[in-house]
Amino acid sequence: MISVRRAHERGYAEHGWLKSYHSFSFADYYDPQHMGFGPLRVINDDWIAPGMGFGTHPHQNMEIITYVLEGAIAHQDSMGNGSTIRPGNVQYMSAGTGVRHSEFNPSPSEHTRLLQIWIEPDVLGKAPRYNEKTFSAAEKNGQLRLVASPDGEQDSVAIRQNARLYIGLFDGDQQADIRLSPQRLTYVHLARGALSVNGVPLQEGDAVKLQDESSLHLSAGKQAEVLVFDLPY
Repeated sequence: MISVRRAHERGYAEHGWLKSYHSFSFADYYDPQHMGFGPLRVINDDWIAPGMGFGTHPHQNMEIITYVLEGAIAHQDSMGNGSTIRPGNVQYMSAGTGVRHSEFNPSPSEHTRLLQIWIEPDVLGKAPRYNEKTFSAAEKNGQLRLVASPDGEQDSVAIRQNARLYIGLFDGDQQADIRLSPQRLTYVHLARGALSVNGVPLQEGDAVKLQDESSLHLSAGKQAEVLVFDLPY
């Protein structure tokens, strides 16, 4: 079964300094039909104005992945981590028993665009932890690069959930195929560009849920950047 969610169907929040598109229910946006997908709970497409950001705030028992599409985000947390995340970086924070952090756009003139991803952990009450890795465009060009997994395979970021995140760049005649398990869920989010997923044409911000499908086929990309989640029920 394939279910398509178009970009314009997402929730939207406008805060002046922040524009955010919500793939799932978040903050003041509530849709009982879109509360998450398996343990995938949040995908927010955030546009942050120059010099602005999220002040120090808490998280608990959530796996948080930040993926920057444009600009940069400066991160500080109560574990003592501080760094600037740029396109190509995958930042991971397991909130565990509790962590506080802030995120700001360090540029005085350019906006930042990022995907904020929350995944529910499969174990609660663990100590918080942090990691970040860089994945070059060459590693993602014309293929799906594993960037997060439960055991850190292929030098991916290790997360506390039996889930995997792949990111790929596709253009022209580049294609990719993955065999899917009927015991798993697959969620595809097109961050930008255009792409065909199992014959379904997608535009920037569109998403596809796949259940009981035997394979995933990506083709007809036009400067596409895509995220593919392999998830448990």
